[in-house]
Amino acid sequence: MEPIYVVGHRNPDTDSIVAAMAYAALRTALGDREYVPARLGHVTDETQYLLDKFGFEAPMRIHTVRTQVRDLDFDTPPALSSAATVLRAWEALQVDRQIPSIPVVDSEGALYGMLSASEIAKYDMQTINEPNIKDVPVFNLLSVLEGEILNPGCTADTVSGQVTIALPRSRDHLVFDGRDNIVICGKQEDMIRRALEEKVCCLILCQSEVDQALLENVTDTCIVSTPFDPFRAARLIYQSVPISHICRSVNMEYFHLDDYVDDVRDKVLLSRHKSYPIVDENEKVVGCLSRFHLLRPKRKRVVLVDHNELAQSVPFLGQAEIMEIIDHHRLADIQTANPITVRNEPVGSTNTIIAGMFQERGLMPSERLAGLMAAAIVADTVMFQSPTCTDKDRRMADRMARIAGLSLDELGREIFSASTGEDKPVEQMLFADYKEFHIAEHDFGISQITCVDAAKQLERKEEFLAAMKKNLKEKGLEFQVLMLTDVLKVGTQLVFLGDNDIIQQAFNVKVKDNTCFLPGVVSRKKQIIPTLSALWG
Repeated sequence: MEPIYVVGHRNPDTDSIVAAMAYAALRTALGDREYVPARLGHVTDETQYLLDKFGFEAPMRIHTVRTQVRDLDFDTPPALSSAATVLRAWEALQVDRQIPSIPVVDSEGALYGMLSASEIAKYDMQTINEPNIKDVPVFNLLSVLEGEILNPGCTADTVSGQVTIALPRSRDHLVFDGRDNIVICGKQEDMIRRALEEKVCCLILCQSEVDQALLENVTDTCIVSTPFDPFRAARLIYQSVPISHICRSVNMEYFHLDDYVDDVRDKVLLSRHKSYPIVDENEKVVGCLSRFHLLRPKRKRVVLVDHNELAQSVPFLGQAEIMEIIDHHRLADIQTANPITVRNEPVGSTNTIIAGMFQERGLMPSERLAGLMAAAIVADTVMFQSPTCTDKDRRMADRMARIAGLSLDELGREIFSASTGEDKPVEQMLFADYKEFHIAEHDFGISQITCVDAAKQLERKEEFLAAMKKNLKEKGLEFQVLMLTDVLKVGTQLVFLGDNDIIQQAFNVKVKDNTCFLPGVVSRKKQIIPTLSALWG
């Protein structure tokens, strides 16, 4: 069962994290167990405080939905041991003739090589001119010949030599000579006797018996009986060779499950092989891929919550299949290949929408989840002071709080006290809730810190400005804004770096020492962004 990732925006706030968790929980309760909550960035102190308070773990973090090898419907043929016989490999290839190659592994399961039917055929043709085998385990020989050893005193573990079918004594120029021979014969007592006298490496007796007197004290020759005729036995001997002797094992090209398909495709185009092994994080073989698998790769599936803007979403979103969008922001630039369900409502929190979806389906979230959702609504509406806040936000927050047995006022004070601290690095605070925008050829970033004492945070203005200056240079932005939103004063202390005229014209205020106060302004998306958009037409 492939997962469907429910994911919020980059630099996620509490609403984004909790929305992913709540919607995944809703779908799971409805029997759709493939939905998995995920996040794209660091968990803020505020969010972590709430997760700890209600007993939840942070969702898994994903960095991209770029298509990987693990997303392909690759082949999973048996991975054969390098000690397996050629006959066993051939049988494995015949099970599914559409699979061009099978992987060969060592005793630990790690990749050793690759073997195809064409390589077996090439080896088989070579045996006509080179009728030799070398260091073939006796077990392999007995397996393919369905044979047994007739002389108990045999101590040989491997056999080597030229394969010869014994002929009558009158054809001396074709008869074997010396130990480096594997002799095949039938009911030919003279040939059996001569083979034992020559102390050949191995004597194969086809469909015949041997005088027990000849076997006494024979230790140098391995004597094997087989039910097959000499011709078939001769061919089967070559198929007893371990596949490590003939498989492709030098300069192996292989891929990992986490490799990106784009990179794999580039490498495959430069190679002539028909099949490539795939290994996992432990270098164990898990399958094989061919060019066919790269034609229509299976995409990762995602549900987007609390955003619908490409710049704020997971990297390489274009390679994923978007299943749904649940959001409370303006419609932006994300496109889909197929029609999908989009739920976009003008409310102050994505969790307000999801709480309504619980209600529509006749489900009640658990006390812990209800408490977490209430906290997310309070956080995103700035204790219901945000201009984005609606009556529906208040009603849903009240309902969730009643289920969890909480006081929204006390919860709000806890949330905004936990989000700031004198000992935190300014970079951590600055980018905890940071978004970049592109409006009318202007590129800029806006951070927001919601707190109960903006004046206290303003004491670190120079530290904030230094971090903002560094970010401007690295990102190539035109300007950057930090919103120190005070929930008690219901306003925002603005720290600004860039052209002062932009802020002065947009908000009709005077900027002094890179700061100004905007009374009644608490929302980035509802008050800051629309005002800047109106300024630039």
